[in-house]
Amino acid sequence: MKYEKAYDVQQIMKKIVNVLNMQNIDINRIVCMRSYGSKSKAIARIWSFPKIFQKALDCSSYYVIEVISERFDKLNEDEKEKAIIHELMHIPKSFSGGLLPHKHHSQKINRETVDKLYLKYKMKSL
Repeated sequence: MKYEKAYDVQQIMKKIVNVLNMQNIDINRIVCMRSYGSKSKAIARIWSFPKIFQKALDCSSYYVIEVISERFDKLNEDEKEKAIIHELMHIPKSFSGGLLPHKHHSQKINRETVDKLYLKYKMKSL
């Protein structure tokens, strides 16, 4: 597999966080990457920097949003934004380095909740 920084995705992510006023998300501690050659069926995925590594290396939490080039790059702009929103929803309010599962008690992460947040994003960015 090959990885490279995804500056285009980084810009979309920053815009989404700002427009939706996601105050718990530190855009300076999220890096967007594009992978090539993945066998995954995912469009995108989010990676966390676990607490044990944070303590061992004496640094803060970080997240990586990986977009799978073979799938993500074929999407239209709306679907790309939805994929990024989906990944951002996995970040807990504490921005602690953990990840929320799809069926978390405070919010579910599914097509319906992503679409609802996406609609809010589109309305605010007009």
